[in-house]
Amino acid sequence: MQNTILEVKNLTKKFGNFTAVDNISFSLQEGEILGLLGPNGAGKTTTIQMLLEIMTPTSGDIFCFGKQFKSHREDILKNINFASTYISFPPFFSVHEILNVFATLYEVSKRKEKITKLLKEFEIDHLVNRSYVDLSAGEKTRLTLVKAFLNYPKVILLDEPTASLDPEIAISVRNFLKKQKIEYNVSILLTSHNMAEVEELCDRVLIIHHGKIIDEGTPEELARKTSDCELSLTVVDDKDRAAKLLEEKNIPFDIERFCFTIPIDERNIASFLQLLAREKVHYQEITIKKSDLEDYFLSVIGEKIA
Repeated sequence: MQNTILEVKNLTKKFGNFTAVDNISFSLQEGEILGLLGPNGAGKTTTIQMLLEIMTPTSGDIFCFGKQFKSHREDILKNINFASTYISFPPFFSVHEILNVFATLYEVSKRKEKITKLLKEFEIDHLVNRSYVDLSAGEKTRLTLVKAFLNYPKVILLDEPTASLDPEIAISVRNFLKKQKIEYNVSILLTSHNMAEVEELCDRVLIIHHGKIIDEGTPEELARKTSDCELSLTVVDDKDRAAKLLEEKNIPFDIERFCFTIPIDERNIASFLQLLAREKVHYQEITIKKSDLEDYFLSVIGEKIA
């Protein structure tokens, strides 16, 4: 049975009359990767800032390692770290200087070896003497990730960890996170706008909207909650007949050359194919794209994330 590493109870943050985070409760288990999904302004970053005590909650409690955060802040923060694409470091400090400062603050043993190892892991060891101001956006993102793993943390809070990264580097980062989870049982709470990344990495997902958690579950459980599908048919000889039939039955479709794309409820696929057979509409190829986490997310949020 997994141990609860982080527990949030009735957490609320108000700014005047505006409620940014509205009475949310959740837990993070040992060795779990938990995704926090929501559109911009949903309350994700505010939640993470409260978990780090950068921002004081209006009400509610945070427990970490079985201890109340506000009563054991110093001890708890020694075992937590954080990375975000939205933080920056002193512009004219070198990569080495920045990491050395944080290694000192975190009292990292064998800091030189640890820094060297992480720089290689994130493929920026060649930038060790480069000033922060001269780094690209992707290099800065990787530097924040190196900083986040310096102190062998038990809990990592990651705000869009692969934003600004090239696809190849993003894959390396995801592999690194999975490795940390397996080898060191690290617990990770992450936000991301990359749904494929969330599906790949996360054991569970929380969906937050207007400051409230509106659903939670594994990526697979959430995806199964919507039955919307996309059916693609390649129709050559009977193309015109197929188009006429769909129009007569008021079935929406798009067509590109010989390929028909039809949005359809999964439960209606069998009867639709029976209709084609009765009307002698022959197709050469069929593919069915079932709903995924992004489809479910958009169905409950009702808008796209930026």
